This record gives sequence, C-alpha cells and structure tokens, in this order.
Amino acid sequence: MKEVPGLFTLVLHTHLPWLAHHGRWPVGEEWLYQSWSAAYLPLMRVLRTLAAEDRRGLLTLGMTPVVTAQLDDPYCLDGMRHWLANWRLRALQATTSDSESLREFGIRELAEATQAIEDFETLWRHGASPLLRELVDGQTIELLGGPLAHPFQPLLHPRLREFALREGLADAQHRFAHTPTGIWAPECAYAPGMERDYSAAGVGHFMVDGPSLHGDTALGRPVGDSDVLAFGRDLQVSYRVWSPKSGYPGHAAYRDFHTYDHTTGLKPARVTGRNVPSDAKAPYDPQRADAAIDAHVADFVDVIRRRLIAESERIGRPAHVVAAFDTELFGHWWYEGPTWLGRVLRALPEAGVQVGTLRDATAGGYVGSPVELPPSSWGSGKDWQVWSGEKVADLVQLNAEVVDTALTTVDKVLAQTDAPGRTPARSFVADQILRETLLTVSSDWPFMVSKDSAAEYARYRAHLHAHATREIAGALASGRADTATRLAEGWNRADGLFGALDARRLPRP
Repeated sequence: MKEVPGLFTLVLHTHLPWLAHHGRWPVGEEWLYQSWSAAYLPLMRVLRTLAAEDRRGLLTLGMTPVVTAQLDDPYCLDGMRHWLANWRLRALQATTSDSESLREFGIRELAEATQAIEDFETLWRHGASPLLRELVDGQTIELLGGPLAHPFQPLLHPRLREFALREGLADAQHRFAHTPTGIWAPECAYAPGMERDYSAAGVGHFMVDGPSLHGDTALGRPVGDSDVLAFGRDLQVSYRVWSPKSGYPGHAAYRDFHTYDHTTGLKPARVTGRNVPSDAKAPYDPQRADAAIDAHVADFVDVIRRRLIAESERIGRPAHVVAAFDTELFGHWWYEGPTWLGRVLRALPEAGVQVGTLRDATAGGYVGSPVELPPSSWGSGKDWQVWSGEKVADLVQLNAEVVDTALTTVDKVLAQTDAPGRTPARSFVADQILRETLLTVSSDWPFMVSKDSAAEYARYRAHLHAHATREIAGALASGRADTATRLAEGWNRADGLFGALDARRLPRP
C-alpha cells in the first residue's frame, strides 16, 4: 500500500493509585490484580512478541512510579500469585457448570488463566522492572515517567511539586537504568510556568489533551520560551477507539465488562446490545469477537491514513498524529484490546503508516512554532474542575493543610541535623511524612469523588494518609521523637513504597 506522509504515535498511560494494604473488595487490591492480569500481562506478551520480530519504536508507554512500585513489590507479587490461582480455580469450577455455554467459556478461561500463571512465574517473578527495562534497552518502546504518587500538579505547592517530579524520575532510573526525558503529566494537567520546572528537571516533552493546543495537534509545540515540547492527544483519532459515548469496546460482539456469572465471578457474556439487560446478554462467542477485531483494526488503520494525509495537507508538511489512552483500557475494560493492539501495530506499517515514539517525533523534526498553553487537563471540561470543583472543595483544603504541615515539619527536622558544610543526616521520620503527604494529594481521590466512583473509599484514603502525616508531625511537634519514629515505622508497613525517597532532597524554602 502507498506510504502516507507523517508519523503516528500511540501513547499509553499506565496508572493506579497505591492499593496495597488498603482493602481488597470491592475497591482495593482487587483493582490492582484485575488490571495486572487482564491488561499488564497480555500487553507485555504483545510487546515481547513484536520485539522478537525486531520491531522498534512501537509505542510510548507511560508508567507512573506508583504503578511500578506495586508491580515490583514483594507483597503485591505474592498477592498476584494468589489471585491468579484463584482465577484458575474459578475457571475450573465453570467447566463443571450445568450450562453448556458456561462450560465452554470455562474451558477457554481455564486455558487463559493457566497461561497467565505460566507467564507470571516465568517472567514476572522479580517484578515488572526487568521486563520493562528489556523493552527500553531494545528500543521497542519509549518510557514516560512522572511524579511520585500522581499528584494534580497545578494545585500542588511548588516545593512539593518539584520534589515529586525529581524523585519520580529518579525512581525510574533506579528501576530501569533509564531516566525518562518525557513524562505523562498526571491527568495531562498543566499550569503556565510548569514548563520551566520540566526543563530544570531534564524533561524535554510531555503530554496534554488536544483542546490545550486548541485542537491543533499535528506537531509537537515548544511551550512559551522553553525548549520543552507539548504533544497533544488527537481526539478525533483517540475517540474512534474510546470515547464517553462510543468506540470499539461497545461493539455487540465483545465481552461485556459489567455482566458477571455470580457463581464463578467470571464474565461469560457479550455486549449484545447497548440497552440489553445483563440477564438477557448472549453468551460470548470468540469467533464473532475475532471478526469484530479485524474489522476495527481495518477501520483504525484507515482512520490513521486519512488523518495523516488530511493533517499533512492542512499544515503543508508531514504531520504527527498522537492517539493516547489509559493502558487499562486494553484488556481490563476492553477484553479484546490487547489482541486489537497487536494486530494494529502490525497492520499500520503494512498500510504505509510510519509508527514511532514521541522521542522519534522530536528527533524527526515534527515540531511547530511555540505556543502558550492555558490552564488545562484531560478531565471533564478540559479544565481543573474535577480536581478543584465544589464537590471536592474539602479535599482541596485538606491537601493544602497537610502539605503545609508536612513542609513545616520536615524543614524543622532537617534544620536540627543541618550544619555548615555538612549534609544533614537522613531522617526516616521525615521521609515517611513526605511519603504519606504525597499519598494524600494523589489526583485519584478527588477524581473518584467528582465522578462518584467509589467516592467513599477515595475520601477514606485521602483522610487516612492525611491523618498519618498529622499524627507523625504532631508527635515531633510535642517533642516525642521516639513516638514519631514508632508511628512512622507503623505507617511504613502499609505505605513503604518509594524506598529511595529522601526528604533531604526537598527544595529548601
């Protein structure tokens, strides 16, 4: 097929909040293990298969530090082993069902669970980092980093914002022996001036949503007077796959996410129809779904070809098209997603479409004129309302108070051990205060409240970490250093992520 001008980039954003030790069901560790088994395992399988075919620059993969912390954590690895074994047992139970369709589904599910266990024990026993490093070393993917614990950066105190970003990049270096030069800013959130923070931290490019660039996403754009590039998500292309109202996953042939067999907990039905109740859903048919995947691969390839041609003609030079999604869409929300993804990444080059990463786009000169970005995000309204609106005003206030307490306390701790010409001693207590503070200000909690998605759990988590910060800081303020240490040790047993976090690197006031 005739080659089309320009470059296509697929960007995936992998993120879940810190869930380990904080509940199991219906919200908690189950969310992690479901995403791990349904999305992360099959995605890694797809990428490793394509890498073995010597394909490079397949996609740009954002991995938030809080996700990689869980995928490397021994407790989570052990929990995942138990979850996979339980999945296999549930599938085995389905094979004995009185329902012929459920028995057939169980046989397929049993084979899938068995394969997942084999993959996990063979490849994942030391966590995700070795697997990701192999893909980065082989130039199969570009890795995007991000700040620790996924804070909504525009609303964060500048000192903590700088600390979270620098520590997040350092965390990636520890895990992958690569420091990302690009990031997926949490929630694609931007405030004027943040590009200077990025430049100072060594970040050369970041993602924004299409409206931040006024819909003109055909090229990366330097922000302000900096050399930092903003790449915008092309909504016309991205919404073809996944949108609030339509997209491929809602096709009648695909597995229905919301319909369960209540005996086994498996999902044996297909979507069937948008308004069909769960008890009337038809049994899942793999052959029907496979045909739908092929049709949607062909459709997406055609969309990309036409978009590249149209955008290149519009700007008078080869254009860059970026489609961006949450990684968890592929497998967790959309069961057929990983298969679709693998086929698309093969089909695009065969159709004359050049595929590359954001780094490839930068190196290839897909860069336009400077732009002044507005305050923005990829949330509802493309502004900050999801994280700063009336529904979450109490969390905004909570965050401000906790951050002020944390910074004041940590400054005092470091000052006590500071001396001219000498590095302060590392403080386990100060480290834990910042760890709990970063968990408090995670963007997930206001998002879940604004969207009324497990809002009670979200408020519980925000207030829990706020309490931890205040409790430790309060002990120090009253002169009970031993109590503060004991409290920090206790909270660390649940929230011991980011072991290299060092409060001494907090920017001084």
